[in-house]
Amino acid sequence: MKLVIDIGNTRAKLALFSGKDLVEKSDVTFCTLKNIQNFVLGKKISSCIICSVREIDSEISSILKNYNGFILSESIPVPITNHYKTPSTLGQDRLAAIVGAYFLYPEKDIIVFDAGTCLTIDFLNKNGEYIGGRISPGIEIRFRALHTFTDKLPLLHKQNHAPNLGNDTNSSILSGVLEGILAEVRSVISDFRLQKPDLVAVVTGGDCFFFEKELKSSIFANSNLVMIGLNEILDFNA
Repeated sequence: MKLVIDIGNTRAKLALFSGKDLVEKSDVTFCTLKNIQNFVLGKKISSCIICSVREIDSEISSILKNYNGFILSESIPVPITNHYKTPSTLGQDRLAAIVGAYFLYPEKDIIVFDAGTCLTIDFLNKNGEYIGGRISPGIEIRFRALHTFTDKLPLLHKQNHAPNLGNDTNSSILSGVLEGILAEVRSVISDFRLQKPDLVAVVTGGDCFFFEKELKSSIFANSNLVMIGLNEILDFNA
């Protein structure tokens, strides 16, 4: 079994792979050594990879020796060509998601949306070359910004449906935030498909199924994209 760990801004994901198959996963609020040990209890771990958007404490790093593992960084070889001008500043979760999409959709032009704390948008061409991307506020940040930087607007949170127009303050905020971010994603897909008609659009992250429901057939949702990419990177370095 291979252990894959993805530590995000608000949560962490643990997963076990057998070959290319994801056989078990767990979402945790805090990634601790105890959580990891409980997750792999009774399992024989052959290798391990950790991806984190935060500094990894020494306790968690200690498992790397036991599980023949490494932390994903810009110095680790990956199965795509990275044309990012500053690879050391490219979020490793973004990189892993791109690799995951490349594995699922080989020889395709791909646009990858990661809808989490931020909305990241990344383009990979059919030759496996990562060209670059965009970073903009995610849904929760947009709601918090309206509340934080104004005197009277309330703090709202995502709902399952985006109203087209609001008829009071709350519904107007919901419409502005949700329809605004949907319009951003639709526009990116539309613009890229003018040049790449067979473009594959895939979304991952905590809000991925909201986008899948609202955008329907124009986009594929896969909440495990980062984990799949990390497993591919682990195999690539075996």
